[in-house]
Amino acid sequence: MDNHKIQILMDSLLPLLKAGVAFTIPLTLVSFAIGLLLAVLTALVRLSSWRIPKLIAGFYVWVIRGTPLLLQLFIIFYGLPAVGIILEPFTAAVIGFSLSVGAYSSEIVRAAIISIHKGQWEAAFSVGMTRGQALRRVILPQAARVSVPPLANSFISLVKDTSLAASITYVEMFRTAQQVVAATYEPLLLYCEAGVIYLIFSTVLSTLQNYLEKRFDRYSAS
Repeated sequence: MDNHKIQILMDSLLPLLKAGVAFTIPLTLVSFAIGLLLAVLTALVRLSSWRIPKLIAGFYVWVIRGTPLLLQLFIIFYGLPAVGIILEPFTAAVIGFSLSVGAYSSEIVRAAIISIHKGQWEAAFSVGMTRGQALRRVILPQAARVSVPPLANSFISLVKDTSLAASITYVEMFRTAQQVVAATYEPLLLYCEAGVIYLIFSTVLSTLQNYLEKRFDRYSAS
């Protein structure tokens, strides 16, 4: 590699890192937090006896899981202005990613709740808890331990999926790499560099995931 390419890598490193920390990570955190809340609500509704809400929740999961995330982002950002709804790129990205996380993670949460033995419900009822209290104090804490590994995987996947926000002009890390490529005409170099940074982010998060799993396993064993 010649000195010119090395200099391009060095010059682009800081802008890419700044875009990752200032835009990619916040987008991931906000979207995942909202999506996780939506996932829990959706899972609880689908496990309830409310017929109409169950149908609505099921329809939402069916649509989101059955259509490409990129298409959903395009509809939100480029399609909604046709009916008078104009959103900023960040807002559109948060809505798109949150809906996606909510749909996929709701299946994780729902499966985790179902996996809890019915004896736990009976034990909670035997000490006078209502269904809501049993769910909040007994079932959900146990379901959370079961959900940690798959939800952590979803979070790591979301970090990488945020690169799709570049398609709706949100200047996150991948969009920044595209801008640098347009100025330097070094696509292979810059995209590989962006890939390495995504890999570093994912590795750090995977390490954190392993730590959380061990913590939850320790509590479960106790």
